[in-house]
Amino acid sequence: MADLNRRQLLASGVIAAGTVTLINQIAGQVAASEPTAQPASRLNKGDVILFQGDSITDCHRNKGRQKQANDGRALGDGYPFSIAGDVLLANPNLGLKFHNTGISGNRVPSLQARWQKDCLDFKPNILSILVGVNDIWHKMDGKYDGTVEIYRTGFTELLEETKSALPETKLVICEPFALRVGAVKDDWYPEFDERRAVAKEVCDAAGATWVPFQKMFDDAVAAGTQPKYWLGDGVHPSVAGHSLMAATWRKVVGI
Repeated sequence: MADLNRRQLLASGVIAAGTVTLINQIAGQVAASEPTAQPASRLNKGDVILFQGDSITDCHRNKGRQKQANDGRALGDGYPFSIAGDVLLANPNLGLKFHNTGISGNRVPSLQARWQKDCLDFKPNILSILVGVNDIWHKMDGKYDGTVEIYRTGFTELLEETKSALPETKLVICEPFALRVGAVKDDWYPEFDERRAVAKEVCDAAGATWVPFQKMFDDAVAAGTQPKYWLGDGVHPSVAGHSLMAATWRKVVGI
C-alpha cells in the first residue's frame, strides 16, 4: 500500500508540474538509482562521442554525411541530436565531435559486420550502443531466427573487439526497451525481458556504463502517462520519448 501511495503521489505531482518537469524528474530519479551512473565527467578537448544502434538511434540521419562531426543532418532527429546540441552548448571551447552511425533494422550481427568502418575507425572517446529490439522484433515477424544466446555471444564479442582496439574508450550500453502498445504484444515476453537481462550482463562484464531506458519508460508510464505518448508503436520514441532518453542518458553518463 505504501508503494501504491508513493506512486499515486508521484503521478499527481509530476503530471501537474508538466511534461518538461516530468522528464527532468524521471531522468534524475533513474540516474540516482543506477549504480553505474557517473558524476559530472571531465570532457577533454577534441573528444569524439559516437552513437551506434538501429532505427531508434538512426532517426532519419543522412548517412552520406556521417563523417561530418556535429552536422544536424548527419545526427538525425532523435536523442543523439538532442544530446549533441545540449553538450555542445555547454562546452563551446572543447571542440567536441559528435557522430551517429546507427542504421535502421540493425541487429547485433549487423553491427558486427560493419564495426570497423562505422565504429572503430572513428576512434571514439565515448561510445554509446543501443541494440536489441530488432533481434526479437524480426524474429517475431519471421525474418530472423537468432536466439538469446546468439545475442549474448555476438554482443560480448562486439564489446571485446572494441575494448581490444580502443582500450581507453568509455563504453555506454543502453537498455533495449519496449512498451505494450502498437506492435508490441504479449508474445514478445518473456523472451524480450531475457534479452534485456543479457544486455545488462554483457554491459557489467565489460565494465560499461548502463543506461536503464526500460526502467525510465516504465517509470514514466507509472507516473500517469500513456505508453503511446512515449512510444507510439511500442518501440520507436515520440519527440517526448527522445527528449526523455536524452535527459536520462546525460544524467547517467555524466556529461
